[in-house]
Amino acid sequence: MEVHAALAITLLMSLCASGAHSAKFTITNNCPFTVWPGTLTGAGKPQLSTTGFELAPKASFSLDAPAGWSGRIWGRTECTSSSGKFTCATGDCASGQVTCNGAGGIPPASLIELALVQSEGKDFYDVSLVDGFNLPMSLAPQGGSGDCKQTSCPANVNSVCPQQLAVKGSDGKVVACKSACLAFNTPQTCCTGEYNNPNKCQPTQYSKIFKQQCPLAYSYAYDDKTSTFTCSGANYAITFCP
Repeated sequence: MEVHAALAITLLMSLCASGAHSAKFTITNNCPFTVWPGTLTGAGKPQLSTTGFELAPKASFSLDAPAGWSGRIWGRTECTSSSGKFTCATGDCASGQVTCNGAGGIPPASLIELALVQSEGKDFYDVSLVDGFNLPMSLAPQGGSGDCKQTSCPANVNSVCPQQLAVKGSDGKVVACKSACLAFNTPQTCCTGEYNNPNKCQPTQYSKIFKQQCPLAYSYAYDDKTSTFTCSGANYAITFCP
């Protein structure tokens, strides 16, 4: 999975300075179908109290994130259990269970990325489609100080997903949309090799589709300018299908 530059720096920042704060994540499912959220904590830190759970339509669930937490939250869809093994059509973490147990979601999947950064007294957060799209999502600070703007990908990108990027379910409908990097795996689309800098790695015709649908979300690895947000001391409301 691709990790864009700004968040990679944020996840590596020191978490030893004063001003640390914990945060409550309130996760709500506004979709007309069940979603199974997954959580993944950054390397070297303990996982949250749950790494995966079921969330019925209109239901909410709260998680407490400790000071210094960083990681991602995503939604899994069309999940079933067969012969004791739990699997999902999109966002599956391949644990075979409802809990992901330290595994991330298999792309394509829409991501909430968030780091409670003690050293600057700020939280850094974004909605990312760098790994592709499966569900509309939003992230809204509750309280806090600073810019504290809401970010989101409220559109159903699956409805405009190009055929080359489309992932289809058993009924033939598009259930997820790959990123160009995932679909073509070239240095130009993945911002790797000689293209591993913001001057040479530019938006593609495919990332532009993501950006048109979701102007506030990361559409490719170096889409930092319009897609990274900060707040200090807030709790966060995370919503599927906002």
